[in-house]
Amino acid sequence: MKKILIVFAHPSFELSRVHKQLISVANQVKNVTINDIYQKYFDYDIDIEHEKKLLEQNDIIIWQHPFYWYSCPPLMKEWIDLVLEHGWAYGNQGRSLEGKWLFNTISSGGSFDAYTKEGLNKYSIRELIPPFEQTARLCRMTYLPPFIVHGTHKLENNEIKEYADNYKLLLDGLTNEKFSLNDLNNKYYLNDLFSN
Repeated sequence: MKKILIVFAHPSFELSRVHKQLISVANQVKNVTINDIYQKYFDYDIDIEHEKKLLEQNDIIIWQHPFYWYSCPPLMKEWIDLVLEHGWAYGNQGRSLEGKWLFNTISSGGSFDAYTKEGLNKYSIRELIPPFEQTARLCRMTYLPPFIVHGTHKLENNEIKEYADNYKLLLDGLTNEKFSLNDLNNKYYLNDLFSN
């Protein structure tokens, strides 16, 4: 079985309807560790060596966060800047993350249509997150399509539950190696694995 580490960053988790459900179902999946960095490092004093050990102990890394100004919340950016050190995560000697899989799980207040060429944001989320993908490549990791929850402000509870149920299926499928790399990379969003 593969082991998954969710590096979770939400500065207002208590207010989030979506991430509460996603984290709740993730907690039900065997071999998934949730690393809530805002809970651990509210003072931004990141224990770099501890975080590196967590990464080393897992096969699949998920950066789970709301979409903040087309990126991630500030503590996650700080985490990436500090933890993914040269000589450990990248560079000639930096091979600690080589071969691991990485993707983002993102919530967005904007609808799917808002993230289209014709929409408000002019770009899709896939087109806006290449820095995450390039970070994975630099660290010799395999970057997968994201799992996205769009339109969070307007979702009904049953719609959020459906996203959460699919997230649980995704995590279970990843830990139990039910998906090939080809299955995953052939999707625009990982959500598409569960569309009818």
